Amino acid sequence: MHARSFRFDPAQLHGRLHGLFVSPRKPRTPLLRVLLGLVGLVLLAVLVFFGLFIGAAMLAAGLAWRLLRKREARPAAPDNVVEAEYRVLRKPELPSQR
Repeated sequence: MHARSFRFDPAQLHGRLHGLFVSPRKPRTPLLRVLLGLVGLVLLAVLVFFGLFIGAAMLAAGLAWRLLRKREARPAAPDNVVEAEYRVLRKPELPSQR
């Protein structure tokens, strides 16, 4: 029976994982470059369109909710209100601080 030991080899691991984290290469064919660029632009336009559409729909739904909602009567003033009479003092009538 042979015992297998695990040896950590960073060079071998780098070779396997290197393709996962590097930016993808641009295709060499000019036609394919243009085609992928157009696909990216179309995807961007679709995402922007749907983002704006969903935002406008949310705003419209909020406005419709606010307009169609039943308005509740304002509650009466609470019983603990203190009524009083006030008079406005003009500046010359204020007591001086001496």
